[in-house]
Amino acid sequence: MWHEYINATSTTEVIRILGEKKERARVVAGGTDLILELERGLRKGIETLIDVTRIYTLQQITIDEDDVIHLGPLVTHNDCAASKLIRGRAYPLARAAWEVGAPQIRNRGTIAGNLITASPANDTITPLMALGASVTLISTRGERTISLKEFYTGVRKTVMQADEMLVDISFPALTKTQRGTFIKLALRRAQAISLVNAAIILNLKVDTVQSAVITLGAVTPIIVHAEAAEKFLSRKKLTAKNIAQAAELAVQAAHPIDDVRGSANYRREMVRVITARGLRAIRDGNEQAGMPKKPILLQAKETANHRPQTASEFPSSPIETTINGKKYSFKSGYNKTLLRLLREEGLLTGTKEGCAEGECGACTVFLDGNAVMSCLVPAPRAHGGEIITVEGLKNLTPALSPSGEGRLHPVQEAFIEHGAVQCGYCTPGFIMSGAKLLEEKSNPTRDEIEQAITGNLCRCTGYYKIVKALEDASKTKV
Repeated sequence: MWHEYINATSTTEVIRILGEKKERARVVAGGTDLILELERGLRKGIETLIDVTRIYTLQQITIDEDDVIHLGPLVTHNDCAASKLIRGRAYPLARAAWEVGAPQIRNRGTIAGNLITASPANDTITPLMALGASVTLISTRGERTISLKEFYTGVRKTVMQADEMLVDISFPALTKTQRGTFIKLALRRAQAISLVNAAIILNLKVDTVQSAVITLGAVTPIIVHAEAAEKFLSRKKLTAKNIAQAAELAVQAAHPIDDVRGSANYRREMVRVITARGLRAIRDGNEQAGMPKKPILLQAKETANHRPQTASEFPSSPIETTINGKKYSFKSGYNKTLLRLLREEGLLTGTKEGCAEGECGACTVFLDGNAVMSCLVPAPRAHGGEIITVEGLKNLTPALSPSGEGRLHPVQEAFIEHGAVQCGYCTPGFIMSGAKLLEEKSNPTRDEIEQAITGNLCRCTGYYKIVKALEDASKTKV
């Protein structure tokens, strides 16, 4: 898929390479969009990928003295969903980030990548547009800051040049008088693209709207403001009549398409429905209903830092990594995904390929302590990293079997006891997600178990035995 892969260690190095290679190079962080775009031929002519995940100072969420929040380009969706600052001062973004994909996707996918992909159905663009966000781009030619309203020119099109790197996302934090929310409508509860989404931010004085911002996603080529509805709500109370009128006016900004997921007429009607729903939620003070206080992240409590401090390039260098506690050196496979590297070079076939596009979770592994979809991770990202696959899961349990080897993980034992394996193909992914859940939360609720496995699909039957197995496994000390 690519001819050269570079693990960069500074933004100076990144913009130098971009300046030299321009359209032939692409920055990769999470890669959850880019890998699929390359495999499907949507991004042509790209020969070099520049991995920036070793520049870990870019994974910062901060607020400055002017009450402006800044997100670094490595900030992931899970970072936003779990951030106290984002949840408290930019709630619509936290909610949108939590609605993206599943925990494994949110552990890799970045907010910056979501913005750059520029799909009108990408969830985090809508709240960031409502928050008045800007992006900062740098190149060897200098630096420029552009508002999101000016950043987009069409479907998957931005003003970003081939030699530029996005280094900052900034927006004013919500004030004490502002409240907001994000609502997404999709065809299923998780792992789904928006049919329609909306972000609403109201500046309230007692029970009267001083000003309103309503942005809509997935209903025009770019994210748009429902300007007629915004103007209507100014200086009005959130009565049932005014909410209904504002929702009707919001529809004027929607110009959706017909496709296999929904008709244009249905999408227009849903704009009305979710706008009214969001306004009522803010009025009634329950705009955060349904958002877990501590979302399940499928992350290690302390993520190991195995990132090399020196730049590395492939194929000129081997991929040096640790898998299940064993050192590996791969001289081939640099132009594959991590999934295929594990299976084809590493001969570790427990990790399964189901969809190969981050939908089914059968390929879930732990990368530097976090659960990820290995089908969406470039193989060279393993360089200097630590990987656990289902074959190594028993090594995480301290107790030993009579043979001296690590015993089965409690999740593995519970799956056997409850017959949760079913056909078995999706089982490695479920077990990996379940094991990471119990590491994160020793006594999870049923809702937390369901959150943990939203990225894992079983096509045999229901999830009852799987959930029961995870419930019982949590009662066993690991």
